[in-house]
Amino acid sequence: MQYIGHTAVGVVLLTGVIGCGAPAEESGAGGGDPMTEDPVTEAPVDPTAIRPFEIAVSDAVLEDLQARLANTRLPDQLEGVGWDYGTELGYLTELITYWRDGFDWREQERQLNQFDQFKTVLDGLDTHFIHQRSAEPNAIPLIITHGWPGSIAEFTKIIGPLTDPVAHGGSAEDAFHVVAPSMPGYGFSDKPRERGFGPEQIAEVGAQLMARLGYDRYGIQGGDWGSIVSRWHAFNHPEQAVGLHINMLIAGPPRGVDDPTEGVPPEELERSQARSSFYNTAEAGYSSIQGTKPQTVGYALNDSPAGQAAWIVEKFRAWCDCDGDVESVFTRDELLTNIMIYWVTQTATSSARLYYESRNASTSRPMGRVEVPTGVAVFPYELFISPRKWAEASYNVTHWTEMPRGGHFAAMEQPELLVDDLRAFFRPLRSGN
Repeated sequence: MQYIGHTAVGVVLLTGVIGCGAPAEESGAGGGDPMTEDPVTEAPVDPTAIRPFEIAVSDAVLEDLQARLANTRLPDQLEGVGWDYGTELGYLTELITYWRDGFDWREQERQLNQFDQFKTVLDGLDTHFIHQRSAEPNAIPLIITHGWPGSIAEFTKIIGPLTDPVAHGGSAEDAFHVVAPSMPGYGFSDKPRERGFGPEQIAEVGAQLMARLGYDRYGIQGGDWGSIVSRWHAFNHPEQAVGLHINMLIAGPPRGVDDPTEGVPPEELERSQARSSFYNTAEAGYSSIQGTKPQTVGYALNDSPAGQAAWIVEKFRAWCDCDGDVESVFTRDELLTNIMIYWVTQTATSSARLYYESRNASTSRPMGRVEVPTGVAVFPYELFISPRKWAEASYNVTHWTEMPRGGHFAAMEQPELLVDDLRAFFRPLRSGN
């Protein structure tokens, strides 16, 4: 099996640039879409073309953000409650001040633009993706998918080690061509315009993308929503999947058995119950809101950068392995870069809709057992941790790693551990494919 078929982008004439939409008062009711596609030409976009893309937020959007930050109206907070009621007032005040006075978006933009980015129309949606090719001749393609409240910014620490392992202490035989799309409704990709665009539909966009790039066999990886999307991708396209790697595997008790706990080590069952209890008791409120009334919360998040920051940073703190100190794991620049992607693309509402669609969208068929070889990276502070026996009932688990540390945002929190696990999992799958 040869991993070839890269679509040449040199012949593409159009360059997609993220521009700045006019302020709401200039662009009409609703404020318009902040994305100005292909501003250098009025020629129609070839829907099959793969167009180079560069992030270039306009000065007007940044000036509008500055004004909103300067005029933030903060709520009160009870004394001595810390983060118990949600994002802590003192921390958010400091974060907003830094966002306004110290954060350099242009530098973050420059760093993101070091990666090769493109757009192409898939299922009627202009889809943004990083496509970082490796120079190694035996590299295999790997599509990696983010979740909420993440973005392609999560992957900036792992793309280099995956595509150029020799430069990062690895072996040339472990190289990947990395494809990292912004999911529809997220980041620099189009927002779905009709109801029913759920995880399976996003998986189909990913499959179409890999086909358009000329990849007929490839690896699939994901966490958070990316794990669910990746499961659908592997389930519906097993012939294309070399292997499936997940860093948030969700698997319930097997059906049709008298005692689903039989054979499950007590410590695994206790851990699974503890993580589920933590999520359901303290963390599931956002999911209920976004899963039932995403439009309502979207008005607030789309209008207030402080609100958008509070909504996202609380999850980064609660879901990572940081003992309550989020900046011991992530820098402020990292946190704000991810938040900025939601802000400048106005995707707070469209991204939240995925929770609604996952509850209500139809699927082409019931989800069954994934027979593709599956690797699981178990980070101890992940939201959900299924017992291995339950996982094996739903997936063809061939690789299982208990990580010593880390939480939900594996690629940002523990990039070395994730990269090492990806290399180890795919190593025996490369030969003979």
